[in-house]
Amino acid sequence: MKVMPNRMDRGFQMYQNEFETKALEVLRSGWYVLGKEVSAFEEEFAAYTGGKYCVGLASGLDALWIAFRLLNIGAGDEVIVQGNTYIASVMGITMNGATPVFAEPDEHFGMDPEKIEALITEKTKAILVTHLYGMASRMDEIVPICKKHNLRLVEDCAQSHGACFNGQMTGTFGDVGCFSFYPSKNLGAFGDAGAVVVNDEALAKEFKIFRNYGSEKRYYNKVVGANSRLDELQAAMLRVRLAHMQELTEEKQKIAERYSKEINNPAIKLPTLVPHATGVWHQYVLRCEDRERLIDYLNKKEIGTIIHYPIPPHLAEAYAYLGHKEGFLPITEHLAKTVLSIPMYNGMTDDEQTYVIDAINNFQ
Repeated sequence: MKVMPNRMDRGFQMYQNEFETKALEVLRSGWYVLGKEVSAFEEEFAAYTGGKYCVGLASGLDALWIAFRLLNIGAGDEVIVQGNTYIASVMGITMNGATPVFAEPDEHFGMDPEKIEALITEKTKAILVTHLYGMASRMDEIVPICKKHNLRLVEDCAQSHGACFNGQMTGTFGDVGCFSFYPSKNLGAFGDAGAVVVNDEALAKEFKIFRNYGSEKRYYNKVVGANSRLDELQAAMLRVRLAHMQELTEEKQKIAERYSKEINNPAIKLPTLVPHATGVWHQYVLRCEDRERLIDYLNKKEIGTIIHYPIPPHLAEAYAYLGHKEGFLPITEHLAKTVLSIPMYNGMTDDEQTYVIDAINNFQ
């Protein structure tokens, strides 16, 4: 049996008729940019998250860098960000000229609140929390730190659509919740797409102006903005998938529950959730001290895996100018050498799950 690490075609096939019907509807409408599908998706996704306003953008990275731009965070400012995040989180900071200050993660892969305050300086302007792998972070501890030090709070929710802490959905705790709808995400489009969720009406208006060349009225430009508009076609596809998010999320949660219950190998450390948090399992990430041998073993059994992520941002060539060397973030660096994402996708069969579980249990 061959099991891929992800299968986006399965998610399409589950609702193929709905996707195809909606796609034709948009194509035949003659309106392809900033139309009724985008407006409808923004309303529906805001309602889904519990946020007041959603603004559709071209990508998750755009959501991040535009968020910091509109929060007036730039050169001379510092933003605390966890070291084990995807590099796009850090890019959202540095594209504005601000400096990332890296914090170590906790045992659940999220930012460790106990490591934050020691990093705060007079230059610190914001904290960027990543709800990594679809698991909500310790927001009950992070939010008070932001309030105590008068810091902005931005949430990277690229992987956490639907994940909650204490019943509140990720993306609604801070100033801006940044979402990616890249095709592999739990709420995935059929190309690049993204959005922000905010509770401030004025800020939502700023995002709408900025995404469209800084224009509120056609050809009248208030600011130097960007071209970062969510396409009508992508918004329409997202609306189809959003209508099924509960069942899609529950399906992944059941797979994760089975993995956590049935994988039993002393060489494998399984992921755990923060108390009072939920996971939507964008990835199921285990840890193994002998990862390369595990990967080779699973490859021979035709079980695909992915490393999220092999090089921490602070050691990336792109950020060599920051001057960080190996050993700077020992916890982050150890995770980069031991984490491994195993197959996790909607439409995964019971037989495929069993094959993966048995293979991992028989690894020696």
